Amino acid sequence: MNGVTDNSGLKTGNLRLEPGDKAPKLRLPDADGNIVDLKDYKGKRVIVYFYPAASTPGCTKQACDFRDSLSELGDAGLDVIGVSPDKPEKLAKFRDNEKLTFPLLSDPERSTLTAWGAFGEKKMYGKTVTGVIRSTFVVGADGKIEVAQYNVRATGHVAKLRRDLSV
Repeated sequence: MNGVTDNSGLKTGNLRLEPGDKAPKLRLPDADGNIVDLKDYKGKRVIVYFYPAASTPGCTKQACDFRDSLSELGDAGLDVIGVSPDKPEKLAKFRDNEKLTFPLLSDPERSTLTAWGAFGEKKMYGKTVTGVIRSTFVVGADGKIEVAQYNVRATGHVAKLRRDLSV
């Protein structure tokens, strides 16, 4: 876990998880206010992805790509969890509008986003800003990070992830 130069070429001081690291704590309310804990998935592989905002074009595309790939991912033994700083009410509307069938978790304080290295400085339209860093992780059945991807693209990311995981 350290600062790295990411895909945008920006040197960051942000924490970065790497394969082999223990997955940080993840215990947040879902769209219905029920607490979801990564510990509930112990013994399973889980894709945890962080996105900036529900119902925006890129985040909707990414969420729908995960939704449309859930059967194949599930057949490969992978569950999916999405995390954003949105409040549960907004997540419920997003889930219902897009017919999403995997948990969407709310982190308005951004503490979990920060612990996973998914919140901090990033390049956006050539400027350095602070915000959610679109990131995806695969957490192994042992609770360790198998895949850590930062600054992923919303479009085409799920297809690339499936290729990388041979799903």
